[in-house]
Amino acid sequence: MIKKNEPIERHTIAVLVDNEAGVLARVAGLFSGRGYNIDSLTVSEVSANHDVSRVTIVTSGTPMVIEQIKAQLERLVPVRKVNDLTVDGPHVEREMALIKVRGEGDKRVEALRLADAFRARIVDSTNASFVFEITGASAKIDAFTDLMRDIGLCEIARTGVVGITRGKDVL
Repeated sequence: MIKKNEPIERHTIAVLVDNEAGVLARVAGLFSGRGYNIDSLTVSEVSANHDVSRVTIVTSGTPMVIEQIKAQLERLVPVRKVNDLTVDGPHVEREMALIKVRGEGDKRVEALRLADAFRARIVDSTNASFVFEITGASAKIDAFTDLMRDIGLCEIARTGVVGITRGKDVL
């Protein structure tokens, strides 16, 4: 039974899976079939012989829901290991975004000033727009895009969160 006052927590979960067709659909299906939301999802092949992929999932829920998600992920046949980075100790999370901003005159100058303050790189420039590349924590990217909205933000493409434990521990 879910308590009304249970806190909603954001968790980053790293999952090692067999690199085979349909695995991502099975992982996503686990979430959709139970009404859980995926806030961010990234997948990449991580082994030299191409047989293992790493899935990084950011999701939110009560502590009980998060435990259910991890238990259900561990029961999926292609899953080799599940690691909740949020609980397992210090970790690093990053995201990358490409952000297109239109602007002329003072707005172009302001966009360049903000990009410099946020350490965003210009990866494309025309007379009418810039495309910035920014990496960092999701909150940093959110803050940058919020400021760019007033200047002329017109398009965003984000990678989703990737995370890895700090120190000697490995997934």
